[in-house]
Amino acid sequence: MFDTVVVATDGSDSVTRAIDVALDLADRFDAEVHALSVVDASEVDASPQQLREELRTALETTADAALATVEDRTDNEITTAAREGRPAAEICEYAREVDADLVATGTRGRHGENRLLLGSVAERIVRTSPVPVLTVRQLESIAESGDDAAAVA
Repeated sequence: MFDTVVVATDGSDSVTRAIDVALDLADRFDAEVHALSVVDASEVDASPQQLREELRTALETTADAALATVEDRTDNEITTAAREGRPAAEICEYAREVDADLVATGTRGRHGENRLLLGSVAERIVRTSPVPVLTVRQLESIAESGDDAAAVA
């Protein structure tokens, strides 16, 4: 059913459960796993000119750490990739390139909850992905808010 799973990560706490669910799913189907982290070019472009290279380097370091976290959560071999661009577009393009069967992502990223249910990047991935998208909520955040009815992945 699933031969190739792409796990999108930005290194945020909210993606931890998505990583675990995606790795479990890939393990069950003996699927190849690709972990992808995207440096948001719009963040770099929006920063003052004199800080852009420093910010890009910091975001690249964060992306590398996010990918290392995925690698650390499994004993299986995975392919990692870091890109720069618009996160949703890059994730969808990468899914096409590797002929993915599924993209897994958290619902909120480093910028918190920008939308009511899905973060703006997750929402764009769901709308534009060429393959099915598994969005996974971070349950601890929901439990803290007291909204147990919304605790469905």
